[in-house]
Amino acid sequence: MSLFGLGSRNQRTFRPKKNAPSGSKGAQLQKHIDVTLGSGNFREAVRLPPGEDINEWLAVNTVDFFNQVNILYGTLTEFCTPSDCPSMTAGPTYKYRWADGVTIKNPIEVSAPKYVEYLMDWIEVQLDDESIFPQKLGAPFPPNFRDFVKTIFKRLFRVYAHIYHSHFQKIVSLKEEAHLNTCFKHFVLFTWEFRLVEIAQLAPLHDLVESILQF
Repeated sequence: MSLFGLGSRNQRTFRPKKNAPSGSKGAQLQKHIDVTLGSGNFREAVRLPPGEDINEWLAVNTVDFFNQVNILYGTLTEFCTPSDCPSMTAGPTYKYRWADGVTIKNPIEVSAPKYVEYLMDWIEVQLDDESIFPQKLGAPFPPNFRDFVKTIFKRLFRVYAHIYHSHFQKIVSLKEEAHLNTCFKHFVLFTWEFRLVEIAQLAPLHDLVESILQF
């Protein structure tokens, strides 16, 4: 998204950017997101457009937030290393272990960069699975589609939490603080609008989340 574009120095991503489903209404809805965000009205930008399908809206925004986190984390890969971040933490109280329920069924402790790598791989597999994220206009979404989306958002939040707790000073030194805060504000307002993440799971950034929701 142009609004969230970084300078050329940091125009790299952790992995290739994902596009909205080409055969769906994704491109049209993405344009709506860009226009409303460009006006600076975040609360309007996250609302379901009149007459649109809720699952289509959740799908295109899931891809969008995946790309935002992808770009943000891509600016930190040289600083978020196994030696600097041996665990996926969000401050001293919160530590996240990885499991995908398929290849890794029992949660394991891994470094922060490995956790993010596992996470982004796991999300990409779902985004590319047409039985979860349909590519063709009119193709049905699975009955439990919102459950897939909620789990993706819950885990994307953990990347934000890690960045804020472990790399915020580096973000400031790179002059990316405003970009990070803007992306996170958008993420929180969308998450809250559709109740995608339980309030208890937002605890690592409670004060920041509260300040966004009360604005």
